[in-house]
Amino acid sequence: MSTTESATRRKDPARKERIARAAIAVVGERGIEKLTHRAVAAAADVPLGSTTYYFRTLDDLLAEALRHSAQDDVAELRAWADAIDGGAELATALGDLVLRYLGPERTRTVVQHELYIAALHRPALAHVSTEWDAALVELFTFYTDPVTGRALSAVFCGLLLQGIVRESVPSRDEIETTFRRVLLPTENR
Repeated sequence: MSTTESATRRKDPARKERIARAAIAVVGERGIEKLTHRAVAAAADVPLGSTTYYFRTLDDLLAEALRHSAQDDVAELRAWADAIDGGAELATALGDLVLRYLGPERTRTVVQHELYIAALHRPALAHVSTEWDAALVELFTFYTDPVTGRALSAVFCGLLLQGIVRESVPSRDEIETTFRRVLLPTENR
């Protein structure tokens, strides 16, 4: 590493994260297929060499972008969970969450799913996707039990995936009814 490069890194300690977050923005604008080091460098306002310095391959860059996206999402979900009114029904709260992800946060939801699904063909992303799944199950298990927590996670993710692919968003009633069915006590099924 040259002295100039070392001095630049000290002046810009957030550069690596900024590059990863720029990758998220590029995926949102162009899709994963059109992600390039050059496009990310332009979006992050850094020299092209910075992207390849921190991320040797696009898979390395995508893994870091996915990691940031997952961390952001889990932090947001934890804040949502902390804010659930003690009297609020979980199915209603989950319905509100799904509608938020498919409404005002639709673009972010699409990008997160593109990054997540990229793990199918990019082994470097599989570990991050698995960690994201585990965090979601852990969050929902806090309100239920391990089996129901996994089921809620699967239903939540499925509703989001269907919602971003379908032309119309599922209705609040459809979403809440689905969650209520999962939350029914075993003896009432």
